Amino acid sequence: MAKSRDEMQRDRERIQKLYFEGLEGEKVFDLWASFDPELALDLTHFVSGTMYPREKIPHTTRQLAVVAALTVMERHEELRVHIYGALNVGCTKEEIAEVIFQMFTYAGAPVVNSGLKALRDVLKDRGEQ
Repeated sequence: MAKSRDEMQRDRERIQKLYFEGLEGEKVFDLWASFDPELALDLTHFVSGTMYPREKIPHTTRQLAVVAALTVMERHEELRVHIYGALNVGCTKEEIAEVIFQMFTYAGAPVVNSGLKALRDVLKDRGEQ
């Protein structure tokens, strides 16, 4: 059954708080909204109101999967955001580092090095290193 706009908004707010509370800097929604506010709302409702609230897998597993994907794709800015989110939902820095190290097999040392630097930077920003 499809969710109502109000249900998606509540889910979006809950997920945004769960994953990204305390995250500094421009949020992706604000970037999107600066170009198209209506589309920004639709996109963020899909991501934060439909995909991330799904309970098929735990939030920790979801974030570790995202960290792995972003590491291999070398999307460093977004990787930092999701490392932050992974820590917020309960992933340990050791688990995140292990997922990044695992990408060595598939993407090589330079990708792993960049991912670990992103983790180190996030930990430093959070005062956890």
